[in-house]
Amino acid sequence: MKSQRYSCDLTDEEWAILQPLLPSEASTGRPRKWSLRQILNGIFYVLRGGIAWRLLPCNFPPWQTVYFYHRLWRIQGLWEQLHTTLREMVRVSAGRDPIPSAGIIDSQSVKTTEAGGPRGYDGGKKVNGRKRHILVDTLGLVLKVVVHEGNLQDRQAAPQVFAGLKDLFPRMQHVWADRGYTGDLIKEIKNTLGWTIEVVKHPWTGVKRVWVSKDADPPPPVEVPEGFVVLKRRWVVERTFAWLGKSRRLAKDYERLPATSENLVFEVMIRLMVKRLAHS
Repeated sequence: MKSQRYSCDLTDEEWAILQPLLPSEASTGRPRKWSLRQILNGIFYVLRGGIAWRLLPCNFPPWQTVYFYHRLWRIQGLWEQLHTTLREMVRVSAGRDPIPSAGIIDSQSVKTTEAGGPRGYDGGKKVNGRKRHILVDTLGLVLKVVVHEGNLQDRQAAPQVFAGLKDLFPRMQHVWADRGYTGDLIKEIKNTLGWTIEVVKHPWTGVKRVWVSKDADPPPPVEVPEGFVVLKRRWVVERTFAWLGKSRRLAKDYERLPATSENLVFEVMIRLMVKRLAHS
């Protein structure tokens, strides 16, 4: 294998971690012309550079081959399996239990293109497109991702994120969230999953301006922090969105199927976790 051509290419150490987790070549039929390492490098190049599949440089395998594996492994569920295995490996290397006991949930609104598919207008963010709804652990690793129309409020779409997680994460007990997850959702999650949701608010939440006349005694001062404030645990999921944002293919949602958009998140996180494991 030649040395790295691009910064997103897999190093020898990273490939040594990823190779045993990939399907082996079939014993019958025509042998592969292109190695899986070259194909993965092509997929990661598209994600990092934000280009179309047909614009893949000529020093990679043909774009049809690269796209074929990207699509085939999504249909087979292999990307999600790889993501789950690597997430547990990263947690163990960090001295954590493979199964998390707490998480943080949030959503990110992104614009869509003319590719079509479900979309909606998010009135709060003034974005016409979709939302990436993710649940992460306390390390910022993705536990669940759901892509849906942008007009769905967080409390409406949250049940889609929590669906089926009780069996996948039996140790999970607590979730941090923002004010978009208040209301009956907290009771519903407590009754169905047995989890508690803690809504983390800004320090100035509830502070109101009150008009008083000139002759009246001034009200007691209220201490409100100025500038940037780190919110309890909510910064973890925002950092994960920043990790995803480094891959320009996720700057917009170019996909017609939400399932493909969800799969891109798994692919980006796989690249990140393999790099982290190789460095550790």
